[in-house]
Amino acid sequence: MSSPGHDDIPPARLQDRFGRVIRDLRISVTPRCNFHCTYCDPLGAHHREPPGVLSVADVRHFLGAAGRLGLDSVRFTGGEPLLRAELPEMIAAAAGQPGVTDVSLTTNGSLFRRRAPELVAAGLRRVNISLDALDPAVFATMSGGGDLKTVLDAIELALELDLQPVKINAVVIRGQNDDQVGRLAALAVERPLHVRFIEYMHLNNADPGAYANAFQSGQETRLAVERALGPLHPIDTDPSSPARVFSPAAAVGAVGFINPVSEPFCGACSRMRLTADRKVRPCLLTDRELDAGPAFDAPDPIASLTDVLLEAAHRKGRSGDTLPHMRERTMVGIGG
Repeated sequence: MSSPGHDDIPPARLQDRFGRVIRDLRISVTPRCNFHCTYCDPLGAHHREPPGVLSVADVRHFLGAAGRLGLDSVRFTGGEPLLRAELPEMIAAAAGQPGVTDVSLTTNGSLFRRRAPELVAAGLRRVNISLDALDPAVFATMSGGGDLKTVLDAIELALELDLQPVKINAVVIRGQNDDQVGRLAALAVERPLHVRFIEYMHLNNADPGAYANAFQSGQETRLAVERALGPLHPIDTDPSSPARVFSPAAAVGAVGFINPVSEPFCGACSRMRLTADRKVRPCLLTDRELDAGPAFDAPDPIASLTDVLLEAAHRKGRSGDTLPHMRERTMVGIGG
């Protein structure tokens, strides 16, 4: 794929070699996190901001390039994005970008009560909150010491602020929180929550044998939900969404299953990622990255970053690699 000249009109939509339309951005604003979840940050090593971390100006320029190419959905991730003092300015840049219709955030919820007013004022429209267990001891173990009450409070506040739909992300790991599935799913019965169960991906460089023993398929998780809540009825969703969504009987909310390992959804992938250290990553599950640093520092960064996004789309593979192997980055360094 050739890049357009700076005076050319870029395509209305960014497409990869396989005809998939890229419309969703994941922007990791920091690899730091105050939780150390075993499936994301197993060593708890990310305590400081690395050199060259994304600035507010970088985010504005990247969004300007993405806007040229028709990307219209932006989610800020980390690490824990609420650790970045400048996050409201970044959210405001996304909310003010022409063509962007969805600005969301993935967070562990621990700082949400403190920062929610400025985030909503900046233009935050939706929130995903990680919650892997409702048993305080299980939650503390999986999160590396997190406080369950604080996260539950964040969920209540998100509902009060009408950041709909409020999505709950739970990574299911056999022997750690598989006994929590029914209780977590029940959150969607009386509250307008979307509880999404995510298959455990080998993005923490765990021992392959230990990973295989800990992996639970989405189908097994769905059976556990049905044992707790009864039959699930499918809900029509965007085909590019990673979640297959269902409604339990008489439920106000919904239950979803994200099964990248047992049921890969690469054929409908619409996502591109920007890491906190200014790398463009076409796929979560491969180590292929493009160093966008020179483009950010170029005299005309928006034009240069447009070229980087076009090249990244060209390099996006047909599918990701879910097989266990040593990866250059664990999940916390990539961005959730």
